[in-house]
Amino acid sequence: MKLDDFDFELPEALIATRPARPRSSARMLVAEGDDIHDLHVRDLAGLLGPDDLMVLNNTKVIPARLSGYRDRVTGQGVSRAGIEVTLLEPQADGCWSALAKPMRKLAEGEVVVFSDALSAEVKGRDETAIRLDFNLKGEDFDRALAEAGAMPLPPYIAAKRPADRQDNEDYQTVFARRAGAVAAPTASLHFDDALLAALKARGVKFAEVTLHVGAGTFLPVKVEDVTTHKMHAEWGEVTEEAAAAVNAHRAAGGRVIAVGTTALRLIESAADLGGTLHPWRGTTEIFIYPGYRFRMADALMTNFHLPKSTLMMLVSALMGQERIRRIYDHAVAEGYRFFSYGDASLLLP
Repeated sequence: MKLDDFDFELPEALIATRPARPRSSARMLVAEGDDIHDLHVRDLAGLLGPDDLMVLNNTKVIPARLSGYRDRVTGQGVSRAGIEVTLLEPQADGCWSALAKPMRKLAEGEVVVFSDALSAEVKGRDETAIRLDFNLKGEDFDRALAEAGAMPLPPYIAAKRPADRQDNEDYQTVFARRAGAVAAPTASLHFDDALLAALKARGVKFAEVTLHVGAGTFLPVKVEDVTTHKMHAEWGEVTEEAAAAVNAHRAAGGRVIAVGTTALRLIESAADLGGTLHPWRGTTEIFIYPGYRFRMADALMTNFHLPKSTLMMLVSALMGQERIRRIYDHAVAEGYRFFSYGDASLLLP
């Protein structure tokens, strides 16, 4: 299975840099078997009913991009050198793993100042990341980070424009509750309160899980044989309540629809081979590509993904490679908007 098997031509103009407003006005391609229909996200309530349970990822994106400075001692005295930092994930010892630019000049023990309230000491580094020990913890850290940080927009948006205040709202789901992600579960960005109310009125059920999406979600696949690719690790949790709700729904013959590849990867990680979802907490490195046998998800709502990405491999596993190729050819021809702020698809194998 070669990397080129998951490539396709994507016009630059189809990469969305702002979301649709209102959220549920985004277009939605519905692929059911071999049939393709062009609808909108607001039409979901007319497609689903009491036999459907949607699994939502309630992770909350933190404003993980920080601009700061370090004091640099030179022959002329002390000067300030700018540092750009992107937080990756918290560590067990209370430090944060982070990317830094420029990183090679940062030494262990140096202090980077981000605001009057927020600073961090460099506790260590390797070839790709540094470890930062912030001066604040808990809610004090959260408040200071909210003031000093910016939303960590995906690289394909950040290359076109900087993050701004509007992204603080746009790049967060309406049901975000548990802080820790540095990328949004983007299929969920299409939901607003009105759509959730309409779905509940139709009898659609919901279960919430948590997967803190990491920056590794944007890493390219660098191996030609995709089966040898090693996935990045992300932390997640399926509570007893969520597992019980999903299992009861499946036992009654209902359909489980994962909202986003993050929710899908988590419930597949927490399910056993017999199709029972278990309470689960830890990191997952699950890599889903064609040939994978799905244990839990019957369908998927997701955005349109990068060529040659692990997410293209995941949707190919769900729908079949030839079918997903036809779906993406249709999406490009019809001008669907791609990636994090783009349009949605509802994939029903």
